[in-house]
Amino acid sequence: MRRPGWRAFAALALAALGLWSVAIEPRWVAARTETLDSAAWGAQPRLRVAVASDWHLTERSLWRVTDVERARRIVDAINAAQPDLVLLPGDFLAGHGGDEPLPIETMAEVLGRLKAPLGVYAVLGNHDWWHDGARITHALSAQGIVVLENDAVSLPGRELWVVGIGDHSTGHSRPDRALSRVPAGAPTLVLMHDPASLAGMPRLAAPAPVLTVAGHTHGGQVWVPGYGAPIVPGAAPRTWAYGWIENRGRRMYVTSGLGVSILPVRLNMRPEWVLFE
Repeated sequence: MRRPGWRAFAALALAALGLWSVAIEPRWVAARTETLDSAAWGAQPRLRVAVASDWHLTERSLWRVTDVERARRIVDAINAAQPDLVLLPGDFLAGHGGDEPLPIETMAEVLGRLKAPLGVYAVLGNHDWWHDGARITHALSAQGIVVLENDAVSLPGRELWVVGIGDHSTGHSRPDRALSRVPAGAPTLVLMHDPASLAGMPRLAAPAPVLTVAGHTHGGQVWVPGYGAPIVPGAAPRTWAYGWIENRGRRMYVTSGLGVSILPVRLNMRPEWVLFE
């Protein structure tokens, strides 16, 4: 009897890899914790900030992964972590304008279940604009989610600001306008959809503790050891695909997000939501 050759083993390995990257890893959500230097934030009370981006909600879960029930489970996990506030950096629906993978109001109702004493804040992503940015903004606002499009708000009872920068890839990014209301030296949380907006952020007038977060890239969905993401959407450099990145003295965390786009594939790049402490 002939023994199976290397071609048979290679074919089996490729089949297993394909099964993993399509059926398992896109649904294997990581709940990550990032602890920031408390000394840099001065006398600020302890703060827990949950970040959950790129949900890409759909009714076609076999292709786009995140259906309503899955999203509700993620919402429950975030709520169980008891964050003080939640940041949502956009792309709430899958697909493009012209197809509605899930009613906008249903998506907003699911995310409206997120609970945090200091509030839930969002910016729109490119997919949100391709569907109906105004309708999505209205639906999220009706659920108590504060949508910040190139705007900023101060948190009641805290010397802390939340800033939302519009999506870069659809031409809505106005970092100067978004940061113009923030007092010099004020501790600030900045959220944007596309990390490319970081390059246009003005330098703050005085040193201040800042946490900046973005989504959009999905970490490339595929991460090659020693190389990184082969493909990154938008204008951001490929090296900005995932994790902590620095640019001209500014530091930002780019999350891999929760859903998928183009192809329902993830390999070495698990979906995630992140709790910053």
